[in-house]
Amino acid sequence: MEEKNQSFTSFILLGLSEKPYLRMPLFSLFITVYVLCILGNVLILILISTQPQLHTPMYFLLGNLSFVDVFFTSITIPRLLYSLLSKDLSISFHGCFAQIFLFHMLGNMDSIVLAIMAIDRYAAICRPLHYTSIMSRRTCISLLTSSWIIVSLNGTLYTVMTSTLSYCSLVIHHYFCDIPVLLSLSCTDTSPQKMVLFTEGSLILVSPMLVILCSYVLIIRDILKLRSSKGRQRTFSTCSSHLTGVFLFYTSACFIYFRPKSLYSPDHDSVISVFYSLITPMLNPFIYSLRNKDIKQAVKKIIQCGRKEKEHGGSVVNTVAI
Repeated sequence: MEEKNQSFTSFILLGLSEKPYLRMPLFSLFITVYVLCILGNVLILILISTQPQLHTPMYFLLGNLSFVDVFFTSITIPRLLYSLLSKDLSISFHGCFAQIFLFHMLGNMDSIVLAIMAIDRYAAICRPLHYTSIMSRRTCISLLTSSWIIVSLNGTLYTVMTSTLSYCSLVIHHYFCDIPVLLSLSCTDTSPQKMVLFTEGSLILVSPMLVILCSYVLIIRDILKLRSSKGRQRTFSTCSSHLTGVFLFYTSACFIYFRPKSLYSPDHDSVISVFYSLITPMLNPFIYSLRNKDIKQAVKKIIQCGRKEKEHGGSVVNTVAI
């Protein structure tokens, strides 16, 4: 088995469709969504970094979510676009396992950032007088730093776990290298790897879910104590965007990694993977900004500043001409 693995240097990624006439439509669709994803998240990062009114813990965490989403989508989608355009379906062993490391590291980081954002919402709504001390910048940085260490170790474990296997087939019915797919290609018994994947994966994916659930149970409890219906509606509306993002991310991710074996289907898995690895990161900037007054005001401020600079530049040119 070891010799068989050593005689090959790459896997074959079949992608989303083996039908040639679908390549260009799929390429057009994915490059459009990918560009929207990158532009939306980069815009959020620019707004948060340049506008002083957005220098708060909530927007600091949102900026980190956008940062993660930019790289999370860039791990798989450019490679998919290249294969659709060039018809080159091969990916090197090193490239495949690098994809596994980065994909799981950033995917898990996405879920942890969502959990920290839930804690932020809890502190803002349920502990407003202590909010600045609970969610200080030092606390946010400490939480994010420790999270990056955890997800890096998690990604390393997954990479080592899959790279040491022997493979009978090198054809991957997916558009990127993922652990469940690679385990299905192995010649050896993968029960220990599956047990590690389920146990450790449950811990790192379910723990943030429990944090989010507990935070919102406490938030809803406090919201229901408010006497004013308008106050309840206004308070809950501040959480609606975060809840939407959580729902989109976790429903698809949990189906991929915690579904019964009888529901396994390469085609369905590819479609669902597109949803949480591209569609959700693309939607996040819209989800968090469409109903957000601070983001809208920041955008208007940048537009107004641009207009003033343009008018000022025009007046300078006219003065010189006179």
